[in-house]
Amino acid sequence: MRDRTLSEKALDTLFREARSFSNWLDQPVNDELLHKLYDLLKMGPTAANSCPARIRFIKSSEAKQRLKPCLAEGNIEKSMSAPVVAIIGMDMTFYDQLPKLFPHTDARSWFAGKPDKIEESAFRNSSLQAAYLILAARSLGLDCGPMSGIDYPAMDAEFFPEGTIKTNFICAIGYGEPGKLHPRQPRLDFDEAAKIL
Repeated sequence: MRDRTLSEKALDTLFREARSFSNWLDQPVNDELLHKLYDLLKMGPTAANSCPARIRFIKSSEAKQRLKPCLAEGNIEKSMSAPVVAIIGMDMTFYDQLPKLFPHTDARSWFAGKPDKIEESAFRNSSLQAAYLILAARSLGLDCGPMSGIDYPAMDAEFFPEGTIKTNFICAIGYGEPGKLHPRQPRLDFDEAAKIL
């Protein structure tokens, strides 16, 4: 059997030593790296390969000025100082892509005309893809700062004006400043959060 276990260093990078950052080094993130990031995250599994996440990478000063009014007060500085802010949206018409993404059956009919099922699946699977984004970014040497303190209607109107995509949350991306991190918060132990049945 092939051993696919990652090295201890890789596990540290992805999980044990990784942190959520609010302060950023003045070091840009180039477009090629964002393409690599997307090419990794898109490979993560979603239900029926639905891939509902739609991402806007906010980099330019002009785009950041459009973003700023959509942010909660506590998220303004950490977003404006980040090299990139990813807006993770969820396409509420994701099922129209299923003939391409899941072609061996009529998966589109599972969702079309079923708003509750669409909402549930779009939210769950775009959240999964956002988690893949964070792991992909960390695997490429980047740091992340996910946030949900935003004005959702304003964000949707500004960055998804077509009306079929809703914002899930945002994630600052760049090279974090480790000297300004707070001590790591505790996590639940196995027996507090899990059972083997």
